[in-house]
Amino acid sequence: MTLAGAVGSMPGDDAAAYSTAVRLVLDELSLPHVPELPGRGAHARMEARALAVVTELGADLQPAGWRLTGHSGPVGVDHRRARSLLAQDLDAVEEAAQGWSGPFQAQVAGPWTLAATVERPRGDRVLADRGARHELAEALAAGLTDHVADLRRRVPGAELVVQVDEPALPAVLAGRVPTVSGFHRHRSVDAPGASPALELVFAAITAAGATPLAHCCAPDVPIGLLVGAGAAGVSVDLDVLGPAAYDEVAELLEQGRPVHLGVVPTAPADGLTDTGVTERVLRFLDVLGLAPESAPSLVLTSACGLAGATPGWTRQALRLVRQAASNLDSRG
Repeated sequence: MTLAGAVGSMPGDDAAAYSTAVRLVLDELSLPHVPELPGRGAHARMEARALAVVTELGADLQPAGWRLTGHSGPVGVDHRRARSLLAQDLDAVEEAAQGWSGPFQAQVAGPWTLAATVERPRGDRVLADRGARHELAEALAAGLTDHVADLRRRVPGAELVVQVDEPALPAVLAGRVPTVSGFHRHRSVDAPGASPALELVFAAITAAGATPLAHCCAPDVPIGLLVGAGAAGVSVDLDVLGPAAYDEVAELLEQGRPVHLGVVPTAPADGLTDTGVTERVLRFLDVLGLAPESAPSLVLTSACGLAGATPGWTRQALRLVRQAASNLDSRG
């Protein structure tokens, strides 16, 4: 069965919009998720959500962004607010998802995206300090163990998928992440050096009984690194996916491993129909040498997050994904 899902972020800037987003994903998607509404401010954005999961390190919000405060001392007001907001969101999910049975997804920023965006206590990015990078990855892995257990308690019928978002990973590998000053770039991290932090996070998710999925909607998504580090599968954007990655995607599908394929744009597309989306997916599978029935682990999604979309297009995009997934099943 081809599932219909989404990447995670949705439009809206208040609690009412969050409740609407939860109902929408449960109504429209066969792989619903814990919505993220970054429009609510810094405490609801990707890095804040991940820091809210981290339990062994403190953080506070500075004018330049989030900064770690270390192990000692009370949790700061901003960190508490991020944790409180996540807990409130999970309360809304728990209430709306009563009786849900089947696949269900949550998202968290990965260790390298956090290292590239969060500052260490003494300034500059965590990325600049090998020891701080490892410590942050360990704290994220430990927090995810508790987070998955909490999700399992709240939605007991769920087959949990945890999507690890790594939009910054290609830039980390290529040495394209700027320092805080903006005058220099952080030294590149090679694949063998990047793997241990990913392994910690993917292993924690697996040990907690969930399926780890790696999401990166960059053209140079390092599929081999992510899967080699323990991701069960990947989430990619078909619009930007380079042909060099096609063989790796085909191999994952042939192995029955999940591939989430972004096929519906995040901005309104006049005249786009579920038939058009279906035909595009079929052409891609044909290029890979696969028939729909030989790719049962394929999941159709929006191209990336929908935080910048209008509520109307968000609903339409999810509906297109659902209808296209159904069309593929009928052809299989």
